[in-house]
Amino acid sequence: MTGVRPHHDTEAALRRRIPESEFEFTFARSGGPGGQNVNKVNTRVTLWFDVRGSRSLTAEERHTVCRSLAGRVGNDGRLRVVALRHRTQRANRETAIQRLYELLSTALTPKPIRRATKTPHHAIARRLDAKRQRSARKGLRRKSAERLWE
Repeated sequence: MTGVRPHHDTEAALRRRIPESEFEFTFARSGGPGGQNVNKVNTRVTLWFDVRGSRSLTAEERHTVCRSLAGRVGNDGRLRVVALRHRTQRANRETAIQRLYELLSTALTPKPIRRATKTPHHAIARRLDAKRQRSARKGLRRKSAERLWE
């Protein structure tokens, strides 16, 4: 990649670019809060987003997302987000969508370029001085311990 930095998308910009029609949802029984409701209602939401097949992302963005979120993107190229904190399916669905946009925004934010720097001379001098002081302190202990054994 050249010196040009890619465009940074905020979550709001991603919401406008990626329609919810590209998401697939599956529902299951959740182990979270809800009392007896837990045993009857499918409140756990799993959101699937086909990163490789998305028309809303550029080829470079798809590659970046797959690389950055490799642990969440399966071999089939689909990103998986699970939400089960809330008692209702609707609230968990909104949480999953929000988390997806946060993940994509973080993955697509360019990392700052690290510039190598030299250690300042005063820092090197301070470290060496501290080492000399520690060495002298331990040297004094060593001499007194040797006198005890004579």
